Amino acid sequence: MGHSQAEKAASRERVLRIAARKVRAEGVTRPGIADLMKEAGLTHGGFYKHFASRDDLIAQAAATALAEGSEKMETAARKNEQDPRAGLVDAYLGKNHRDSPATGCALVTLGAAAGRGDGGFKEAYEKQVRTYLDLLTGLGDDSEEARAEAMLTLSALVGATLMSRAVADPELSDELLETVTGQLKRQ
Repeated sequence: MGHSQAEKAASRERVLRIAARKVRAEGVTRPGIADLMKEAGLTHGGFYKHFASRDDLIAQAAATALAEGSEKMETAARKNEQDPRAGLVDAYLGKNHRDSPATGCALVTLGAAAGRGDGGFKEAYEKQVRTYLDLLTGLGDDSEEARAEAMLTLSALVGATLMSRAVADPELSDELLETVTGQLKRQ
């Protein structure tokens, strides 16, 4: 790859990472091309050298944001060697995750958009759901009961995080996280 091709690839990757952070924090409708390009240190006019359209960028950013969560989930599970599921629950339902949507799990912020999105967006979302279910099932066994428990756990993690971010009362927000954490750990 020539120097200009390497620079172009690096610029494209920078825009994509910024857009992934923005879609996690703001959803898929808010990030504007001009702002993304400016934050990446590029001109608005250079956008089409990297992406076919805004929709193309947002779809790729959403897929990137979704995929980035896998490593974080696996790391969280490894933090508690005695009970990997508890480590994952603690990290996911922690205040840091709640308060950092730009770097948090994209399943929380992109669920509604994926539900309204096209096939590619839905497929990227589904791929991440399946990855998380496999991870959670792998923390137990391969039975149907473990799969059902993984679905319940993932739904509780995503739902509690979403609601804790959405409510205005900080005490209720904390209570949601703490209560769901306690209930999931008792299972």
